[in-house]
Amino acid sequence: MKQHFDVIIIGAGAAGLHCAWQAAARGLKVVVLDHAKQAGKKILISGGGRCNFTNMYASPENYLSQNPHFCKSALSRYTQWDFIALVEKHGIAYHEKTLGQLFCDDSAKAIVRMLLDECDQYGAKVQLRTDIEQVSWQDEHYQCVTSQGVFQAPQLVVACGGLSMPKLGATPFGYQLAEQFGHRILPVRAGLVPFTLHDNEKQAYSELSGLALDVTASTDATSFKEAMLFTHRGLSGPAILQISSYWQPGETVHIDLLPGHDAHAELQQLKQSRPKLGLRSVLQQWFPKRFALTFAEQQQWPDKNLADCSNALLTQVADTLHAWPVKPNGTEGYRTAEVTLGGVDTDQLSSKTMASKHQPGLYFIGEVVDVTGWLGGYNFQWAWASAHACAESLSKASA
Repeated sequence: MKQHFDVIIIGAGAAGLHCAWQAAARGLKVVVLDHAKQAGKKILISGGGRCNFTNMYASPENYLSQNPHFCKSALSRYTQWDFIALVEKHGIAYHEKTLGQLFCDDSAKAIVRMLLDECDQYGAKVQLRTDIEQVSWQDEHYQCVTSQGVFQAPQLVVACGGLSMPKLGATPFGYQLAEQFGHRILPVRAGLVPFTLHDNEKQAYSELSGLALDVTASTDATSFKEAMLFTHRGLSGPAILQISSYWQPGETVHIDLLPGHDAHAELQQLKQSRPKLGLRSVLQQWFPKRFALTFAEQQQWPDKNLADCSNALLTQVADTLHAWPVKPNGTEGYRTAEVTLGGVDTDQLSSKTMASKHQPGLYFIGEVVDVTGWLGGYNFQWAWASAHACAESLSKASA
């Protein structure tokens, strides 16, 4: 038996649920289909379980895409302040952690509950534990054959995300569906992801696992000044996650270990004022002891007084501290990546409605699209904004 709707949304994540209630609020009959046992699984684990649901400074400049202009329309029509108003309407307490990042005071469950409450209020049906076996387009309707029956609608919204965090149920289904209907998929890769190091460096720095430093991480394209964390396998922390989205395999990342300092000037000044001070003692004034000693050992810097250090050596030390060259072995991959870079080519979508330019009634929103935000609530804001743009353009079947 077929169930008929105005719109079928595939994916009960941030974008899918937000689109569902807004479409239903406009009088449409909406169903959300998802294979998961629980809605909003990625929301629930985000921000350490507190959901960094948006960013006060979100703007198009915080997004990567082959077409950097594509995100502008949606982001301008549904801003961070619109989503904050929704959060406040539901009485969810929140706070700014740093750099405009807004988190729930209590739990990410509040955001999922808010979205599901909105769906309930307007009658959007959320159908979980539903495996989609086949999607076809016939007689101007999309037909989804599933483990829970056949669903039919003239409009189909693909909101099933990317490949990041497969343990939460991520699959390439959204990309496969796009290709089925003639859409191009731009190359995908893990974004906002820790780096792994080559064996020799990994062995040396794994002993520093858990240690964090404030750094500036840079590629030719951009730089981020935030914390870097040493792990058993390599480097993580906000600065590394941010720069990973701009990094290409084989490239070198430069890390300023002393942002805000002038190591050249400070070393020369200390050489004059305290010539008997050891080079490694200076490093311990700037860094935690175990990092200072490990790093000096790795760089093969001599354990001697500043008076005995040549100016050339001190220049080399300063240069390395301000631009430590790291050539990652790779990344941790989709297993720990927060997002997927690349995806459905925006050239074939309307930036105003998220609709396919050549397949009637087909829409793509959220992470499945080639729009990727920075760390810090930007990807959720893209989910909310793209969902809103789509919901506004959906129509009743009888219209």
